[in-house]
Amino acid sequence: MDLIRREYSTISGVYGPIVFAQGLVGVSVGEMCQVKIPGDDLRTGQVLELRGERAVIQVLEGTRDIDIVDSSVLPKGELATVTLSTDMLGRTFSGLGEPVDDLPQIIPEQVSEINGLPINPAARDKPNLFIQTGISAIDGLNTLVRGQKLPIFSGAGLPANELALQIVKQSRVSSGEEFCVVFGAMGITSRDAFFFREGLEAAGTMERTVAYINLASDPIIEKLFTPRIALTAAEFLAFEKGYQVMVVITDMTSYCDALRVIGSARDEIPGRRSYPGYMYTDLASLYERAGRIKGRKGSVTVVPIISMPEDDITHPIPDLTGYITEGQIVLSRAMHRKSIYPPIDVLPSLSRLMNNGIGPDKTADGHKELSDQLYASYARGCDVRRMASIVGEEGLSDLDRLHMQFSDGFERTFIGQGEGERTIEETLDVGMKLLEKLPKSELTRLKQ
Repeated sequence: MDLIRREYSTISGVYGPIVFAQGLVGVSVGEMCQVKIPGDDLRTGQVLELRGERAVIQVLEGTRDIDIVDSSVLPKGELATVTLSTDMLGRTFSGLGEPVDDLPQIIPEQVSEINGLPINPAARDKPNLFIQTGISAIDGLNTLVRGQKLPIFSGAGLPANELALQIVKQSRVSSGEEFCVVFGAMGITSRDAFFFREGLEAAGTMERTVAYINLASDPIIEKLFTPRIALTAAEFLAFEKGYQVMVVITDMTSYCDALRVIGSARDEIPGRRSYPGYMYTDLASLYERAGRIKGRKGSVTVVPIISMPEDDITHPIPDLTGYITEGQIVLSRAMHRKSIYPPIDVLPSLSRLMNNGIGPDKTADGHKELSDQLYASYARGCDVRRMASIVGEEGLSDLDRLHMQFSDGFERTFIGQGEGERTIEETLDVGMKLLEKLPKSELTRLKQ
């Protein structure tokens, strides 16, 4: 224990958010430490890597004023932890888990390490219960299921934050069950933080929400802690307290950019587009914490938001995310320009667990057939629309015109529902009324 608590005045270099220290004994990777600088200022750090007795330490509050002569490192002998309690509900914290709502510290029921572990595959329970988001394009065609990880792929200027807030406000589970939301934001502006807080309070849903907010002005290292702290809180509420928990994390692109900055500071060999080669593993360590556990009442459902640079869905961040998660919700710039909200493009969107969460006892009888028919008819209408842009509407048949009219109406009424909320019954009714405008011979996916 004396070795662990020893103070080392052996800092050999400072590079960006990284401090290099020599001769550290009895220190492990991931261990927290304090960096003491002149003036008795203490900053929190974490050991990222050990190269023999040389330690690579990331400093959470930044490395300004740290020098290699008068500064020192004091290992704490413990990993990063967060204080947990049901009193978290209704509270707002920083990206490091410190209260920022002018209320006192919570009284801990449990203190947990933030890294966590993926759920043991043998202990996983099948995600097969419906979560109603109140958004037709999701509930009707890309159904969200408890324990699923379903990302939202967005682009610069698209209303991803508005959609995330709407999902948080409107999400419902079966009556009699306790439902809550853990919200984690990374690299957002003060204006966006105000938008989320005001929106949750105005909707009256703040009392069932825990918010961890990292601002763009906060140290970049903090972005690596925020999603882990949010997921640790979600696991506590779900598996210890029995809540059905939805975790909304925005924006994973900020998280991956922080990984790239840290990797560069550590002189790592870069991978695709300068991102670390281990980014897939790192993202999986976060996303795979979603799920249900056999014998436990609660569940953790993760909805991460990814901003696609230049709307490129093949960019490493959405590309790797798509491999790990069970589908994706894609926002469309073309629909946004048409003032359609939410601008969800249902054709590239997908929920791989949808079939597990729908049916007579969960949503409605015939939900799958109706969903397939809406998708097929809309895809046909989009094909006709593209053909009309080449040959003109005069070259279309009467049936082609009906399909094009259907696709226009589908975008305006089914997808473009605005900020209002729809039950699953209302969603399916809107879809069925749209299909009634097509000849019965075209409704080949419906049994009746």
